[in-house]
Amino acid sequence: AAIVAAGPGAEPPARTDPKGAPTAPRDREALDAWLAESSQLMLDAMREAGPDRGCWTWWGRSQAPETSGAVARHQIQEIAVHTYDAQLTQGAAQPLPTDVAVEGVDEFLTTVSATTVPWPFTPATIDLHTTEGRSWRLTLNADGVRCDDLAADAEPGDMAMRGAASELILYFYERVPLDGLETTGDTEPMEQLADWDPNA
Repeated sequence: AAIVAAGPGAEPPARTDPKGAPTAPRDREALDAWLAESSQLMLDAMREAGPDRGCWTWWGRSQAPETSGAVARHQIQEIAVHTYDAQLTQGAAQPLPTDVAVEGVDEFLTTVSATTVPWPFTPATIDLHTTEGRSWRLTLNADGVRCDDLAADAEPGDMAMRGAASELILYFYERVPLDGLETTGDTEPMEQLADWDPNA
């Protein structure tokens, strides 16, 4: 909420808590109330800012805009994955909702994977297909990593991975292994991409 409210900036605003509490409470009921209040603060800040207002983000060299709308889009994915985590602790994990997961694949590829930092390994193309019908191509080369929608008549890339959008998201966030997805071609570029930190 503080990041969105602060607007554009080269550095993130200082982390502040309106109640002055440095950490989340441990008591279950207090934690529920704290989470509800924190969520409301975020929603209020987003509504006041609108989707196009600039704000600091950690993904400045990606394809995603540095706006409050992009922050909201990313928060949806964070919430969806952590909801899966909570379900997993109860032995009742469910796939992410289809519309959230499909949107999440696009969000992750353009926000987290894409960068203008030069790719330090052998150039490659990675095609990603969801069983829901969306497809993307990652191009990894000296210009960085770029994500584009994949045309139906495109020549195959060096590697392809296919699965439900929820499965792809859970792989991206390291909840399921790569071998749990259908892959063709050399998987090394995807493994390198998963391990690579362009900001290191």
